[in-house]
Amino acid sequence: MNSATGADLVCDALLRERVSVLFGHPGGAILPFYDALHRRSAELRHVLCRHEQGAAHAADGYARASGEVGVCVATSGPGATNLVTGLATALMDSVPMVAITGQVPRGVLGTFAFQETDILGVTTSVTKHGFLVRDAADVPAVVEEAFRIARSGRPGPVVVDLPKDVQAERTERLDWPARVLDGSARDGSARDGSARDGSALDGSALEGSGAAIARAAAWLERAERPVVLAGRGVVVARQERTLARFVELADLPVTTSLLGLDAFPASDGRSLGMPGMHGTERANRAIQAADLIVGLGVRFDDRIIGRPDGFAPDARIVHFDIDPTAIGRTVRVDLAVVADLADSLPTLLASLQDQHRHGWWERIRRWERDAAPPSDPALQTGPLGARAAVRAVARRVSGGGGIVASDVGQHQMWLAQELGDLEARSHLTSGGLGTMGYALPAAIGAAVARPNRPVWAVAGDGGFQMNLQELATVAQEEIPLRIAVIDNGYLGMVRQWQERFYEGRYSASRISGPDLVGLGAAYGIRALQVDRAENLEATLDRAVATGGPVLIAMRVDPEENVYPMVPTGAALHEMVMAPEAVAG
Repeated sequence: MNSATGADLVCDALLRERVSVLFGHPGGAILPFYDALHRRSAELRHVLCRHEQGAAHAADGYARASGEVGVCVATSGPGATNLVTGLATALMDSVPMVAITGQVPRGVLGTFAFQETDILGVTTSVTKHGFLVRDAADVPAVVEEAFRIARSGRPGPVVVDLPKDVQAERTERLDWPARVLDGSARDGSARDGSARDGSALDGSALEGSGAAIARAAAWLERAERPVVLAGRGVVVARQERTLARFVELADLPVTTSLLGLDAFPASDGRSLGMPGMHGTERANRAIQAADLIVGLGVRFDDRIIGRPDGFAPDARIVHFDIDPTAIGRTVRVDLAVVADLADSLPTLLASLQDQHRHGWWERIRRWERDAAPPSDPALQTGPLGARAAVRAVARRVSGGGGIVASDVGQHQMWLAQELGDLEARSHLTSGGLGTMGYALPAAIGAAVARPNRPVWAVAGDGGFQMNLQELATVAQEEIPLRIAVIDNGYLGMVRQWQERFYEGRYSASRISGPDLVGLGAAYGIRALQVDRAENLEATLDRAVATGGPVLIAMRVDPEENVYPMVPTGAALHEMVMAPEAVAG
């Protein structure tokens, strides 16, 4: 008999899905799989992360940068629960992942055995689907289905939980797939919108999406002040070129969400920049003045729309999305097209005529496109400013064809405002969950996925300290990252809110940290430090010229704020501009 263990079958299944890299951390309940992995090490590379959260974020970064499913591995109990934040991050941002977790043997399930946790129960709300495999013969079909679900519809994470004895159990290696699933998985179909294709107009269902697309085209032809809001769905559907042709033909201004920044070139004259809480004046005011908003693969989340009843008050809203549950969640939608953008956007494009909107563009160009005035790096002197530091990094990323993973906080918003043109899948950040500690491990995953591209991690000193142990992974795997830490001695965004909304009471927002140059040396990573504006360009030049990993400690103004800013509860046109702009 051609027999194999359940763990061997997992390796077979991963290879069938064209997986070549896994990110994980071993432990007792997953050791049979790691033993099988040892036998397949020539085909399956394992990157040992120092914490399971780091493994999940690395798999996330791999998936975003490559467009393929990222895979992470953890043992049972605390190993599996440490994946939760990474799974939630992936679900919120539509990232396809499969998490393989060890579980205690079947005979002791439910007895509170050592390191036992009902990980399917724990992850119900942060995954698309979950499987508990009770028979080794089910492994091939379960893994195949897990990858299908992770990729389909709105992509997201799936958990495959493997009891230790199932991994060790021998079974016959049958032709693929081994057997039809027997219902051992919990039903996750409600999270997967891939099977639904249709539309709605004023709350009424239409037959398929074609009629709604025709209606959207008619509305566009009549609109005087339309605005496109493009999100990550454009990148997921690989429709960046279609978007470019669409907005050129219809002469449309384009705003891009935080997760959609790499869907449309920032240098294009039709780009208004990012809208929302820290969006550009041009993007926010255009949305508020629009008579038609066309949302493409975007969630209309609260950070974009501001006060819901004040969002685009004079505009009809058309929403293209693959996920029916996203429609009308935060804003009223006048017309919805529930379909894959890979199908619906080309259909919309084909139905349009060449248009020109000179009057609308004259009005738009009265508003500022840059969040802060451009500056000449050669003229900068004195203490290093935070925006200046991030702007210089952004120039290196965009100018060098790079990929960047940013953490969460002030630096994330400065970077979003300052980034230039990017290839698709080049801007990685936690948009929905807002996960501190994301940047470094996500950059590891991106660098593994795209070894021929320069990869940057940009983090604040607060977020960096949440997963700085992954520097050991960088060193061990010899990953040539450029890691820029924007060190202002505060949890910067928390401090900014405390300054503005809590009368300057800085409660638990001042933060100390290690000597970053010494830290780099401890991990065997070259480290540079800069705290003067006149030294910034030379320091970054040295970092770019460094072949291996390099850590750049950027000591910046501790109380610099991000502007523009839309306060919580305000509408987009009620944004607060930088003090200099207000005074002027």
